[in-house]
Amino acid sequence: MEKVKKRDIKLSDYNISHKKYNELKYFCMQYEDKKRELEKSYGLKAIVNDGVPHGTTPGHPTEQAAVRNVQLQSEIELIEQTVMEADAEIYPWLMKNITMGIPYEWMDAPISRTKFYDSRRYFFYLLAQKR
Repeated sequence: MEKVKKRDIKLSDYNISHKKYNELKYFCMQYEDKKRELEKSYGLKAIVNDGVPHGTTPGHPTEQAAVRNVQLQSEIELIEQTVMEADAEIYPWLMKNITMGIPYEWMDAPISRTKFYDSRRYFFYLLAQKR
Protein backbone atom coordinates (compact mmCIF):
# COMPACT_ATOMS: atom_id res chain seq x y z
CA MET A 1 0.00 0.00 0.00
CA GLU A 2 1.28 3.42 -0.90
CA LYS A 3 2.10 5.63 2.07
CA VAL A 4 0.35 8.99 2.03
CA LYS A 5 2.52 11.88 3.11
CA LYS A 6 0.99 13.79 6.00
CA ARG A 7 1.10 17.54 5.62
CA ASP A 8 0.11 20.25 8.01
CA ILE A 9 -2.70 22.34 6.64
CA LYS A 10 -2.33 26.05 5.99
CA LEU A 11 -4.38 27.97 8.51
CA SER A 12 -2.80 31.39 8.16
CA ASP A 13 -5.98 32.52 6.36
CA TYR A 14 -7.80 31.87 9.66
CA ASN A 15 -5.07 33.58 11.69
CA ILE A 16 -4.04 30.33 13.44
CA SER A 17 -0.32 29.86 14.04
CA HIS A 18 1.52 26.63 13.32
CA LYS A 19 1.97 26.04 17.07
CA LYS A 20 -1.72 26.60 17.81
CA TYR A 21 -2.67 24.25 14.96
CA ASN A 22 -0.39 21.54 16.39
CA GLU A 23 -1.92 22.02 19.84
CA LEU A 24 -5.44 21.62 18.41
CA LYS A 25 -4.43 18.68 16.21
CA TYR A 26 -2.92 16.71 19.10
CA PHE A 27 -5.86 17.63 21.34
CA CYS A 28 -8.12 15.95 18.76
CA MET A 29 -5.77 12.97 18.33
CA GLN A 30 -6.36 12.18 22.04
CA TYR A 31 -10.11 11.73 21.38
CA GLU A 32 -10.06 7.91 21.50
CA ASP A 33 -7.86 7.94 24.63
CA LYS A 34 -10.29 10.33 26.32
CA LYS A 35 -13.26 8.10 25.46
CA ARG A 36 -11.42 5.01 26.75
CA GLU A 37 -10.41 6.75 29.98
CA LEU A 38 -13.97 7.97 30.53
CA GLU A 39 -15.43 4.47 29.99
CA LYS A 40 -12.82 2.94 32.30
CA SER A 41 -13.44 5.44 35.09
CA TYR A 42 -17.06 4.45 35.71
CA GLY A 43 -17.87 1.70 38.18
CA LEU A 44 -16.49 0.69 41.53
CA LYS A 45 -12.81 0.95 42.28
CA ALA A 46 -11.16 -2.22 43.50
CA ILE A 47 -10.26 -2.49 47.17
CA VAL A 48 -7.22 -4.58 47.97
CA ASN A 49 -7.49 -6.45 51.27
CA ASP A 50 -4.04 -7.99 51.47
CA GLY A 51 -3.38 -7.16 55.13
CA VAL A 52 -0.66 -4.65 54.27
CA PRO A 53 -1.31 -1.13 55.54
CA HIS A 54 -1.66 1.43 52.75
CA GLY A 55 -1.54 5.19 52.97
CA THR A 56 -4.61 7.10 51.97
CA THR A 57 -4.60 9.35 48.99
CA PRO A 58 -4.73 13.00 49.95
CA GLY A 59 -7.85 14.90 49.06
CA HIS A 60 -11.09 13.47 47.87
CA PRO A 61 -10.51 10.75 45.26
CA THR A 62 -14.19 10.39 44.34
CA GLU A 63 -14.52 14.12 43.80
CA GLN A 64 -11.31 14.22 41.76
CA ALA A 65 -12.54 11.34 39.58
CA ALA A 66 -15.88 13.09 39.04
CA VAL A 67 -14.17 16.34 38.05
CA ARG A 68 -11.90 14.46 35.64
CA ASN A 69 -14.92 12.67 34.12
CA VAL A 70 -16.71 15.99 33.56
CA GLN A 71 -13.58 17.42 31.94
CA LEU A 72 -13.19 14.40 29.64
CA GLN A 73 -16.87 14.48 28.69
CA SER A 74 -16.77 18.18 27.86
CA GLU A 75 -13.63 17.74 25.70
CA ILE A 76 -15.22 14.81 23.83
CA GLU A 77 -18.40 16.81 23.24
CA LEU A 78 -16.40 19.86 22.13
CA ILE A 79 -14.72 17.85 19.37
CA GLU A 80 -17.95 16.11 18.28
CA GLN A 81 -20.07 19.27 18.26
CA THR A 82 -17.44 21.29 16.44
CA VAL A 83 -17.17 18.63 13.71
CA MET A 84 -20.97 18.72 13.34
CA GLU A 85 -20.87 22.49 13.13
CA ALA A 86 -18.06 22.46 10.56
CA ASP A 87 -19.81 20.02 8.20
CA ALA A 88 -22.56 17.68 9.41
CA GLU A 89 -22.80 16.09 5.95
CA ILE A 90 -19.38 14.44 6.25
CA TYR A 91 -19.28 14.02 10.04
CA PRO A 92 -18.05 10.36 10.12
CA TRP A 93 -15.25 10.95 7.63
CA LEU A 94 -14.17 14.21 9.22
CA MET A 95 -14.10 12.53 12.66
CA LYS A 96 -11.88 9.73 11.36
CA ASN A 97 -9.50 12.21 9.78
CA ILE A 98 -9.33 14.58 12.73
CA THR A 99 -9.22 12.05 15.57
CA MET A 100 -7.34 9.15 13.97
CA GLY A 101 -5.33 10.87 11.26
CA ILE A 102 -6.82 8.76 8.45
CA PRO A 103 -6.21 10.70 5.22
CA TYR A 104 -8.97 11.55 2.76
CA GLU A 105 -7.39 9.25 0.17
CA TRP A 106 -8.01 6.19 2.37
CA MET A 107 -11.69 6.92 2.89
CA ASP A 108 -14.63 6.97 0.52
CA ALA A 109 -15.92 10.40 1.50
CA PRO A 110 -18.87 11.55 -0.64
CA ILE A 111 -17.32 14.94 -1.45
CA SER A 112 -14.27 16.23 -3.29
CA ARG A 113 -10.86 16.37 -1.68
CA THR A 114 -10.85 20.18 -1.85
CA LYS A 115 -14.20 20.52 -0.09
CA PHE A 116 -13.14 17.92 2.51
CA TYR A 117 -9.99 19.84 3.43
CA ASP A 118 -11.91 23.14 3.39
CA SER A 119 -14.26 21.64 5.99
CA ARG A 120 -11.28 20.38 7.97
CA ARG A 121 -9.70 23.83 7.99
CA TYR A 122 -13.01 25.35 9.05
CA PHE A 123 -13.22 22.81 11.88
CA PHE A 124 -9.83 23.90 13.23
CA TYR A 125 -10.87 27.54 12.90
CA LEU A 126 -14.03 26.87 14.96
CA LEU A 127 -12.10 24.81 17.51
CA ALA A 128 -9.53 27.58 17.92
CA GLN A 129 -12.36 30.02 18.67
CA LYS A 130 -13.85 27.71 21.30
CA ARG A 131 -10.64 26.64 22.97
